[in-house]
Amino acid sequence: MASSGSPAPCGCLCLSRASLAWLGAALLLLADWVLLRPALPRVSSLLVPAALPLLRVWVVGLSRWAGLWLGARGVLGATAGTKSESRGVQGWLPSLEPLAAALGLALPGLALFRELSSWRGPRDADSTGLLHWGSRLDVFALSYAAALPAAALWLKLRSLWVRGCRGSSGDVVRRLLGCLGSEIRRLPPFLVLLILSCLGEMAIPFFTGRLTDWILQDGTDAAFTQNITLMCILTIASAVLEFLSDGIYNCTMGHVHSRLQSEVFGAVLRQETEFFQQNQTGAITSRITEDTSTLSESLSEKLSLLLWYLVRGLCLLGLMLWGSLSLTVVTLVALPLLFLLPEKLGKWYQVLAAQVQESLAKSSQVAIEVLSAMPTVRSFANEEGEAQKFRQKQQEMKALNQKEALAYAVNLWTTSISGMLLKVVILYIGGQLVTSGVVSSGNLVTFVLYQMQFTSAVEVLLSTYPSVLKAVGSSEKIFEYMDRIPCCPANGVLTPANLEGLVQFQDVSFAYPNRPDVPVLQGLTFTLRPGEVMALVGPNGSGKSTVAALLQNLYQPTEGKLLLDGKPLPQYEHHYLHRQVAAVGQEPVLFGRSFQENIAYGLIQKPTMEEVIAAAVESRAHSFISGLPQGYSTEVGEAGSQLSGGQRQAVALARALIRKPRVLILDDATSALDANNQLWVEQLLYQSPERCSRSVLLITQCLSLVEKADHILFLEGGTICEAGTHQQLMMNRKRYWTMVQAPGGLGAPE
Repeated sequence: MASSGSPAPCGCLCLSRASLAWLGAALLLLADWVLLRPALPRVSSLLVPAALPLLRVWVVGLSRWAGLWLGARGVLGATAGTKSESRGVQGWLPSLEPLAAALGLALPGLALFRELSSWRGPRDADSTGLLHWGSRLDVFALSYAAALPAAALWLKLRSLWVRGCRGSSGDVVRRLLGCLGSEIRRLPPFLVLLILSCLGEMAIPFFTGRLTDWILQDGTDAAFTQNITLMCILTIASAVLEFLSDGIYNCTMGHVHSRLQSEVFGAVLRQETEFFQQNQTGAITSRITEDTSTLSESLSEKLSLLLWYLVRGLCLLGLMLWGSLSLTVVTLVALPLLFLLPEKLGKWYQVLAAQVQESLAKSSQVAIEVLSAMPTVRSFANEEGEAQKFRQKQQEMKALNQKEALAYAVNLWTTSISGMLLKVVILYIGGQLVTSGVVSSGNLVTFVLYQMQFTSAVEVLLSTYPSVLKAVGSSEKIFEYMDRIPCCPANGVLTPANLEGLVQFQDVSFAYPNRPDVPVLQGLTFTLRPGEVMALVGPNGSGKSTVAALLQNLYQPTEGKLLLDGKPLPQYEHHYLHRQVAAVGQEPVLFGRSFQENIAYGLIQKPTMEEVIAAAVESRAHSFISGLPQGYSTEVGEAGSQLSGGQRQAVALARALIRKPRVLILDDATSALDANNQLWVEQLLYQSPERCSRSVLLITQCLSLVEKADHILFLEGGTICEAGTHQQLMMNRKRYWTMVQAPGGLGAPE
C-alpha cells in the first residue's frame, strides 16, 4: 500500500509548482497593469522636468524593467526545484527575465529612435508623449505583443551559445573558432568588408527613390547624371568588396579544413591500441576525411550564405526603420504570416505527397503480384476480383491526389496572397504617408524595394539556418575523437644515455580489453639479460605474441610489472623506447613508399644513405634492392604488395636493425625466408659482434634457431610450463620434448 501510494506526493508537488508558476506570472502581469501603470509615470514626472520627455520615458522604462525583473526573480525562486519537479514549466519560466528587459527597453528605445530620426522633418516637442505605455491599454498590450517574440528569440539564441543549455551549440562553435588559430584575425576584416558590401548594394534602391523624386520634381540633367554615376560607383565598389570578403572567407575556411583534419588525425594517432581494435578502420577513416570535408563544405557554402544574408537583412532592416517606422512595423508583423503559415501548409503538402507515393506503391504491388501469378488467378476465375481490388486502390489514390492538389493550391495561394496583401498594405499606408507629406514618393519607392529584398533575405535565412545547425551538430562527432583521452599511460620522460636492455617480467597477467574475462597470460615471471637470446615456444594461442606486444608497450599488464633496466616500461619516453626496443613480425607491414623511407621509418633524425645500406646488408635485403632499376628509391607498392613474403621480412629486419636496438623481438620473423637467409639470421643472432650489446626475444618455429638459444620458455595457457636450455628440456622429456618429436618438428600443431 505504501509503495502504490508513493508517487502521489511527487505528482502533487509537480502540480503545485506548475500552479505556483502560472499564479506568479499572472500576479506579475496584474502588478504591471495596476501598480506600475499609474505609479511610474507620476514618479517620473516629479523627478524629471517636462522639458526632457525622452529622459522621462527612459526613467519609466528602466524602472519598469527593475520592478518586473525583481518579480521574475521571485517567481523563479519560488518555483525552483529539481528538473523532474518543474518539468511542466521549464519551457517558459526562463523567459520571464528577458521578457522584463524587453518590456522595459522596447518603448524607450523606440522613443530614442524617433528622436534621432526627427532631424529630417520639423521637430515635435511632444514626440515622445504617445509612447507612454501606461496611458493606453492598446499600447500596453502592444508592448507585450512586441516583447514576447523578442524574449523567445533571445532564449533561442542563448540556448545555442551558453554552456550547459539544452540544444546548445556554443561549445561546438567555440571549438570551430579555436580551429582557426591565428587565422581568426581575418574575421574582423571579413565582417567589415561584408557590411560595406551590403551597404553598397543598397545604392540601387536608394538612388531609385532619389531618381523618382527627381522625375516628379522636373529635376535637371546634371542631378540625374550625378545620381546615376554615384549609384554605379557604389554598386561596383560593393561587388569588389564582396569579392574580397568571399576571398578572405574561403581562404580562412580552407585553413580550417586543413587544421581540423590534421588535429583529428593527430588525436586518432594518440589513442591506445585497443581503440583501433574496437573501431573499424573504415569508420575512423570516414570520420577523419569525409566528416571533416562535409563539415568544411557546409560551413564554406551554407555559413557564407547565412552570414551574407544576415548582414544584408540587418542593413535593410536599419534602412527600413530609418525610412519609415510605421511601414517597418507592418512588415515585421506580417513576417510570421508570410513565412510560418506557408511552412506549416508545406509540411501538410509533404505528408500528403508521401501518402500518395505509398498508395501508388500498394497499387503497383497488387498489379505485380497478380501478373506474376496469372495461372493461379485464371485457375480460380478471379480476374474480375483482382480488377476490382486494383480499382479500389486507384480510388484511394485518387482521393489522396485530390487532397494533394488542394494542399498544393492552398500552399501556393497562401504564399502568393500573403505577399500581395503585404505589398497592398504597405502601398496603402505608404500612400497615406505620401499624401500627408510625412514621406516623399521617392522614399516610398525606396522602402518598397528595401522591403522586397528584406523578405527575400529572411526567406533565405530560414532555409539556410537549419543546414548550418546540422553541419555544426555533425562536428560533435569529430570532436569526440579530439576530446577522447587515451587509456594508455601518459608519455614518460626517461631517456637514459646508456641502456643495458635488461627485461624483467614480474608476475605479469594480461587479458585483452574486449575480452577481460579471458586471461591470456597468468603470473608470467622471467628475466631476459643483455647478450642473451631467449626463445618462446609453445602451441598456438599460448600467449607468445602477447608477450612480444607487452614488451613493445602496445598494451599494459592487467597485473604485475614489466621492467626495462629496472624501470616500468611506460616511464620511458615514447620515441626513445621504440628506438631501443624494435620488433619484426611474421607478416610485417610496409608502407607504399620507397625502400629507403621504409627502412628509415619512424626515426626522428634522418639516417644517411650509408646507414640505410648497412642495415639492408645486415638483413640480406641489399642484394635484391640494389638489383632494381631505381634501387633504394623504388616504391614497394601498397603494403609492400610488390614484394614477396621473404623480401618483406628482410626489409622489416633492416628497419629494426638500423635503430641498433638494445632489445630485439623476432616474432616468427624468419618464416618466409629461404634456407640461406635463415642461416644468415642464425649467424646474426649468435655470432654477430653486436650480440653482447642486445637482448633478443625469439619466437619461431625453426628448431635450429631455438636449439642455440640461451634460455627456452615453453608457454601453454599463458603460463610457463618448462624453462631451460634445449638439452635440459630434451632430457626432461615433457611438453617441449613432445613438441620437438612430433611429426613436422617444433612447429607442429598440438
